[in-house]
Amino acid sequence: LSWLNPLQSLLSSMKHACEILTSEPEGGAAPIPFETFSFLYLYLASIDGEIPEDETEAFLHKIKEEADKESGMVLIRHF
Repeated sequence: LSWLNPLQSLLSSMKHACEILTSEPEGGAAPIPFETFSFLYLYLASIDGEIPEDETEAFLHKIKEEADKESGMVLIRHF
């Protein structure tokens, strides 16, 4: 995935994480709790180091708003 920009690469990693961590059947929305998503996203973004903190915070705020509509669960379509 080296041809992707840092954000696209991070989002691809998060998609895979959701698919691995969800309890839903394969091929579904792959929901995971916002707290889990947020922890992983912040961790991976800090390792990457190329995504500005304000962008990370703004993204997580947007995701939190979407997750709140889904009983606190983040779905792949949210990002």
